[in-house]
Amino acid sequence: MNKFFGYIFSPFFYIFFGLSLVIFHPIQWICYRFFGYKAHKASVDALNFFLTYSALLMGSSITFLNEQNLPLDRPIIFVSNHQSMYDIPGLIWFLRKFHVKFISKIELTKGIPSISYNLKYGGGANINRKDSKQAVSELIKLGRRMKENNWSAMIFAEGTRAKDGQMKPFQVGGIATLLKVVPDALIVPVAIENSWKLVQYGMFPLSFGEKLKWTVLPPLNIADKNPEQIVLEAENAIRTKLNQIKAV
Repeated sequence: MNKFFGYIFSPFFYIFFGLSLVIFHPIQWICYRFFGYKAHKASVDALNFFLTYSALLMGSSITFLNEQNLPLDRPIIFVSNHQSMYDIPGLIWFLRKFHVKFISKIELTKGIPSISYNLKYGGGANINRKDSKQAVSELIKLGRRMKENNWSAMIFAEGTRAKDGQMKPFQVGGIATLLKVVPDALIVPVAIENSWKLVQYGMFPLSFGEKLKWTVLPPLNIADKNPEQIVLEAENAIRTKLNQIKAV
């Protein structure tokens, strides 16, 4: 039935989602050009509120759980699994007070209303996967901005989306590079559930009635640990959380 209702409700979802992107593109431009970073960020936060809750049009439930007392005066590297593009609006909206910046493919900085503009001017890292020197340079610049502004970063450590919900092994490179620049950053795992189900039939129809959930897990103790150990610990924390859900 979730596929049947998906055929009915997906067009309404896409209309609302697309209109949100188109409407907020000039709003972002005005905020950034005339009022600077704070106004631009507020416009991006508002956009991602609408993008996050557009999933209600697909009968989805939206749950964000954060029981951690995370600091606002220290850079944070959030490490998460990645299931679909619909992971991202919720992370931006629910973690907005931490000024979370993303690492994105440079190709995404062109042609997508609102999203491309934010990637170009929002302070994240836009990397060329075919140019390792450029990618490392962008990550170093991101790390410096995190250090200077107490910003945070979000890393999807699998390197690509787990389209069937099965987590892939985490990669070390991005986190290791950021930690060289921001060694005192707090490492916080985030577990994402069920967004892959939303797109299990592809882009159309979307699946109706899925339970979307983001859970912030306890920060890791990284003292005397190398990047490989840190990444493995983050991976195991997320994997354990997702396995607990499957067992219920």
